[in-house]
Amino acid sequence: MTVLLIDDDPEVLDSSRQTLELDGLAVEAVTEAAAALARLGSSWPGIVVTDVRMPGMDGFALLDRVRAADPEIPVVLVTGHGDIAMAMRAVREGAYDFIEKPADPGHLVEVVRRALAHRALVLENRRLRAQLAGGGSEGRIIGRSLAIERLRAAVANLADAEVDILLFGETGTGKELAARSLHEGGRRRAGNFVALNCGAMPDTIIESELFGHEPGAFTGAQGRRIGKLEFAAGGTLFLDEIESMPMHLQVKLLRVLQERAIERIGGNRTIPLDLRVIAATKVDLLKLAGEGRFREDLYYRLNVVTVPLPSLRERREDVPLLFRHFLDAAAARSRRTVPPLDAATLARLCAHSWPGNVRELRNVAERVALGLGDGLTSAASMVVGAAAGTAEIEPLADQLDRIERQLIEEALARCGGRVGETAERLGITRKTLYLKMRHHGLSRDDFTEE
Repeated sequence: MTVLLIDDDPEVLDSSRQTLELDGLAVEAVTEAAAALARLGSSWPGIVVTDVRMPGMDGFALLDRVRAADPEIPVVLVTGHGDIAMAMRAVREGAYDFIEKPADPGHLVEVVRRALAHRALVLENRRLRAQLAGGGSEGRIIGRSLAIERLRAAVANLADAEVDILLFGETGTGKELAARSLHEGGRRRAGNFVALNCGAMPDTIIESELFGHEPGAFTGAQGRRIGKLEFAAGGTLFLDEIESMPMHLQVKLLRVLQERAIERIGGNRTIPLDLRVIAATKVDLLKLAGEGRFREDLYYRLNVVTVPLPSLRERREDVPLLFRHFLDAAAARSRRTVPPLDAATLARLCAHSWPGNVRELRNVAERVALGLGDGLTSAASMVVGAAAGTAEIEPLADQLDRIERQLIEEALARCGGRVGETAERLGITRKTLYLKMRHHGLSRDDFTEE
């Protein structure tokens, strides 16, 4: 991310540039507003900090031109001749912030960092929407973290594999989403995707739901019923909360997995099945088997390939993307205007532990979109406060600093410690990355692939 700094006074320009660069920010300084316009566009990764009174094109004229190029590029106006009327005009015309000269160095850096975080979020949201428009697992499995990229890679690798798969993850991590992505990414996408929650079905009907039945098989069975297993032939059967399946049905499921055939309840005809089974659990099935509460042979039959799903606290950097996605979707469903998001709110959301994972985050987005409570800020505070109790809120600068370190670590890991490639992917200069690495105590050697 780049700070485009504009001031017709070379001494002031150089002083502001040094202030920002000493804080590890990448700065491009020019003395004329017109010279800055060619750099700007909808994909430009940066913000504008400009003096108001300049010959030729002044700061307000530049603000209009910047907003015409992209209304979501933050523009910070700086002037030594400011008053309340000018500040109100700046806000009314869409300036991100208004600073009076001489600018306090600490305040200038704080405003610039907030503006950069806002711009980064805008660009990430746009990439997200483009990603969602593409469909497939890229569109379904949202995120840029190393953990989620590994999940996408596993889904892409296994989508066409004719093996049964066990998904392992906490409640709310998106196990059904991963199962659907596996189904839709492979050759079985033309067949049915059949989902059955083993924990939500009473013992008395789950067998009929799985295997189907013939007329007269039991009291009330007036007609033939095709079970989930048979209906999934040619496609995928997803068994969620497999640990909740009754022991007597585990025996029958094991036989189905081994023989790929079933008999309907009350029937004698063997029906061959061509399907893939994806099971999901939130508990350690092997430990459960050791306690006699799950069949060990079924565990080993299901555990041909296990795909772990990361919790949301393991990929906090994906929270802004996910929250924006859920907020947009919730606002569209309720026909509401999408509430604005600021860096402070997103920092609080990222700091939350999210015990309910993505499902909890989606519920918060629903409430915010509906305008419940006192609005977005109070809703975010309510979420964080519920986990933190009466503990003090971590200062915003510390939260942003921690998030920045995490993002840099993730990028360095993905790039194998290659600083040039990492800087390019982060949209910053190599010099800026080195400064940030020094600030966070990071060494490229810690990420270099052997």
